[in-house]
Amino acid sequence: MVEERTVSIEMVDPRIPEIIEMIQELDHYMGRLYPAESNHLMDIDSLVQRDVRFFAARVNGAFRACGAIKLHGRDYAEVKRVYVMPNTRGLGLGRRILARLEESARHEGITLMRLETGISQPEALGLFEASGFRRCSAFGGYPADDPYSVFMEKQLG
Repeated sequence: MVEERTVSIEMVDPRIPEIIEMIQELDHYMGRLYPAESNHLMDIDSLVQRDVRFFAARVNGAFRACGAIKLHGRDYAEVKRVYVMPNTRGLGLGRRILARLEESARHEGITLMRLETGISQPEALGLFEASGFRRCSAFGGYPADDPYSVFMEKQLG
């Protein structure tokens, strides 16, 4: 028998204890993959700023995935903090979070989404590519010569 799952995605305050735990888990994961100078992480205080839209996915009522966009004026929205907890991977939550982030960017009048991710995350790279992101040059304040970084962007139609 297949377990029935109810999934919802909503804009939330990232200071919720369950979300803080998820962000800490993500930070720990990223810390194992990359040196500190190559981890461009937004902390909880940054995620509650007026130019950030933070979303979380619930599965059967419990938070299991998250993602955010940081608005850079009307120029672009930067995808940040996309994470799916290991025990719920394979449910399409990453794809659904990205779609919700794209919807939010469009609502803000943004036509370009960008992101920085790392070379040691093949699943994330696959998700972003499958969602229409293509590699691009460094943007914003990111160092162009960081050997661990991959830069991507997507035009919103």
